[in-house]
Amino acid sequence: MATVQVSEAEKVYILHGIRDDLRVDGRGCEDYRHMEIETDVVSNTDGSAKVTLGDTAVLVGVKADIGKPRPMVPNEGYVEFFVDCSANATPEFEGRGGEELGTELSNTLYKVFNNKHSMDLKSLCISAGEHCWVLYVDVLLLQCDGNLYDAISVAIKAALFNTKIPRVHISADEEGGKEIELSDDPYDCVRLNVENVPCIVTLCKVGHRHVVDATLQEKACSVASLIISVTHKGTITCTRKVGGGSLDPESIFEMTEAGKRVGKALHAPLMKLLQQEESLGKARQKVGFLG
Repeated sequence: MATVQVSEAEKVYILHGIRDDLRVDGRGCEDYRHMEIETDVVSNTDGSAKVTLGDTAVLVGVKADIGKPRPMVPNEGYVEFFVDCSANATPEFEGRGGEELGTELSNTLYKVFNNKHSMDLKSLCISAGEHCWVLYVDVLLLQCDGNLYDAISVAIKAALFNTKIPRVHISADEEGGKEIELSDDPYDCVRLNVENVPCIVTLCKVGHRHVVDATLQEKACSVASLIISVTHKGTITCTRKVGGGSLDPESIFEMTEAGKRVGKALHAPLMKLLQQEESLGKARQKVGFLG
């Protein structure tokens, strides 16, 4: 993970500010930085999104392909994640550093999203035991300024919302086998239900308090962090502790409750924004990659 060096004087300044619920950039302890979301930014994918959170920028593309269901769950499709940490994001991503972080992020995303509580995997099934949709989710870290998990999860939810899967028609051939035909009509597609797709909230313990959406400077003052994935109903689907320090039971309880509260509040405005942007259609102002 990208890090920065912070002097003792800076640490004291940051710690005292967080103690008084006033961070260096003027936010409260449970406030996010300014977030920008663009969807449908990559033309050769079935769904895509770019999210900018402060100076952290993430690009996500979703590609749907037909595969064979896994033997343990023959009536479900599945999701595969690949995270690429661009060396342009921070010099620490050069060489093995980016690969190790990419693997760590992919493993966490798999636990968060690839389960029946987060996504309706049965809707990805085409023919039980024979064919299913496999969603390949590619994540590219363009710029790193802390809080990667939260930015990535919002980008994944936005990209999945934007994903359009061709409608499948199954017919029997002369020998009694099944023949699969994909619709050529770009408007004849299936949309994913992303209502239960969780958002990740990362809480960093700084001093005796915890903060949401920590910057790299605040992260340098943190002993440990708790990653919590929360659905729109406030249900926790996955938790993970990162960092070398320890967390006492009281802190874990407080951070979990804060994560549920913040995560639940994040979904409604996110879904409203995505629906508003889609309703604009071709009238949507094209910025960033599309400009």
